[in-house]
Amino acid sequence: MTHAAPAPIERIRILVRGSVQGVGFRPLVHRLATELGLVGWAQNSSQGLVIEVEGPGEALGRFLSRLETERPPRAEIREIRHETLDPEGYATFEIRASDSSGAKTAAILPDIAPCPDCLRELFDPANRRHRYPFINCTNCGPRFSIIESLPYDRPATSMKAFGLCPECAHEYHDPTNRRFHAQPNACPVCGPRLALWDAKGKTLAECDDALRQAADAVRSGAIIALKGVGGFQLIVDARNEAALATLRHRKRREEKPFAIMMASIEDVRRECHTSLMEEALLLSPEAPIVLLRRREEAALPPAVAPGNPLLGVMLPSSPLHYLLLGELRFPIVATSGNLTDEPICIDEHEALERLEGIADFFLIHDRPIVRHMDDSIVRVVAGREMVFRRARGYAPRPIHSMGQLPPILAVGAHLKNSVALSVGSEIFISQHIGDLATAQAHAAFHRAASDLPRLYDTTPAIVAHDLHPDYVSTRFAMGAEGRKIAVQHHWAHVVSCLGDNGIEGPALGVAWDGTGFGTDGTIWGGEFLRSRGKSFERVAHLRTFRLPGGDGAVREPRRSAVGLLFECDLFEDRSLAPVQEFSPGNLTLLRRMLERGIQSPVTSSAGRLFDAVAALIGVRQIASYEGQAAMELEFLAAPGVEESYVFGLTDGRPCILDWEPTVVSVLEDLRNAVSPGVISAKFHNTLAEMVVAIAHYAGEPRIALTGGCFQNGLLLERAVQRLREDGFEPLWHRNIPPNDGGIALGQILAAIREL
Repeated sequence: MTHAAPAPIERIRILVRGSVQGVGFRPLVHRLATELGLVGWAQNSSQGLVIEVEGPGEALGRFLSRLETERPPRAEIREIRHETLDPEGYATFEIRASDSSGAKTAAILPDIAPCPDCLRELFDPANRRHRYPFINCTNCGPRFSIIESLPYDRPATSMKAFGLCPECAHEYHDPTNRRFHAQPNACPVCGPRLALWDAKGKTLAECDDALRQAADAVRSGAIIALKGVGGFQLIVDARNEAALATLRHRKRREEKPFAIMMASIEDVRRECHTSLMEEALLLSPEAPIVLLRRREEAALPPAVAPGNPLLGVMLPSSPLHYLLLGELRFPIVATSGNLTDEPICIDEHEALERLEGIADFFLIHDRPIVRHMDDSIVRVVAGREMVFRRARGYAPRPIHSMGQLPPILAVGAHLKNSVALSVGSEIFISQHIGDLATAQAHAAFHRAASDLPRLYDTTPAIVAHDLHPDYVSTRFAMGAEGRKIAVQHHWAHVVSCLGDNGIEGPALGVAWDGTGFGTDGTIWGGEFLRSRGKSFERVAHLRTFRLPGGDGAVREPRRSAVGLLFECDLFEDRSLAPVQEFSPGNLTLLRRMLERGIQSPVTSSAGRLFDAVAALIGVRQIASYEGQAAMELEFLAAPGVEESYVFGLTDGRPCILDWEPTVVSVLEDLRNAVSPGVISAKFHNTLAEMVVAIAHYAGEPRIALTGGCFQNGLLLERAVQRLREDGFEPLWHRNIPPNDGGIALGQILAAIREL
């Protein structure tokens, strides 16, 4: 009898790149190798996951195939590369200690909301982690907020101070356990603990008693500063109007909407209209704030979001939040733990100082937060999600490039700042930092700008920055080492949108926002930029006008309106609402400023055009937060209106879109008592028609819609619809914010083009 010769033994080395650390990939590798009778090892490295497996060629092929098809749910594979080597003669399969040598290119996973398995254990009285607010496993828990260096191992996180008890250690070292190498693994015996402090920092209770007493305080109307995964939140009963008023007064947040946290998707449905996509976002591991339309019969008081039909809603994003909501069983406000325009607090002692006079109690824990992490904000627009604020759950997921990139640090803009770093073929984007208007914000920006290069052990050869010489970020760039590349603000917006859509080729970018320093020294903001290889051509822009008071017009839409009226020779019309806002003496002063160009910069800003029209039709004369007038103009728009206003088009280089005929028509409708809702709808339609007109003028098939104005759902959806009707391919943002939070990505991509 003839026996078949045994299949020859082969060995392959595999590098798996992407988000493959801290997601249960090594337990998967161990299981597959064991099932297929393979031997070798797996090891986290600074580049990703390295695997060596030995066995028959057929089994190795199946291993490679299953590695991708059975990857853990939170893993994101960018690349699987393998090479064949001579057999080594391994006897078993083992998980080796991580290798920290070599270039650091491994992707870090964002912080992840609790998985279903952990939630079941959290509320199971028989489980040893019952009601433990720091429960996690390889499928969930903190990541970016606790990591200090790569590769992602417990000694390189803020959990290094917590030694594992025997039971947790057994889970951590068992490849068949879902907590195998779950770096934040802990339990009530060995892990972080809660405490409740009064306003002076005196400990009132610990562990579960702290949680229950904090819940009692919220029920009584108190303001709780809660230390979450990425920083402090201010918590109050969302039903209690007196508590809401107190929080607004103490936080100096007059009208800006508060985010609401609800216990379940059923609670959300009672207050808001939801689509399947919106519910999927709420229930996703990212657990962002989702902007939803409120029901008319909603029970929550208007004070949570004054004058706003949208409600920013999230479900619990950590075990601590699940436990708190389980105690309260009613919606809470969960807003950033800061004063307006400051970054959120991450340290309990810092919070005692900065939140003094705001919070009545502090629910804290002793797990250090390495970097602050706001809640992310998402809205479903034009049939897909769009990230408005990219932080917890999303940062620092990279944008992938097809080729190797030079190490570039991009320092972003002045508002909604984030920074970015290119490493290998990836561009890593920091969490939302915010407006760089305060000393605390400056410090947070400096930390973030040094954090990414340190984390990835990279010395940037190039620093990309905004063209504006007075931005905090620009001044930082000027003092940094390496070559400097200045990138025009709106060009960065356009390239960011193209990068978000994975497109490099030619396109016409429509970059509309409030302000950005132009190459001619004026304030741009209503731009049509054609991508031209290394740079751009300014194909068209909105007609310019002067802003009396400069930056003061951002908070006073009435100033934008009088600047617009001055340009139209309608400055003296005392029947108009914004003109009535000023005394005769102030009007004389404003006219003199406009005539002489004193503190009245020239702008083409679409954002200020929105503000001006909002003021003209009486929607908002003075704003309490950025973009309020434009938002209220969007919400006012009547449904079902198809008409638009006329506008002018002046041929040239660049072409000028003249809004004066539109403004004249708006004023005529006002005199004829046309409802503000109809006027708003016609104005939005007109802006969409302007986009289509320049698309035809430029002759580019792809149109990228970007900038803060395209957070406006009505404008974006109308523009997308009309572009498609006329045969164009509209592009808009999804994973990267259309506002200035996306500028850093655009700066890197623009710098690469220039190189």
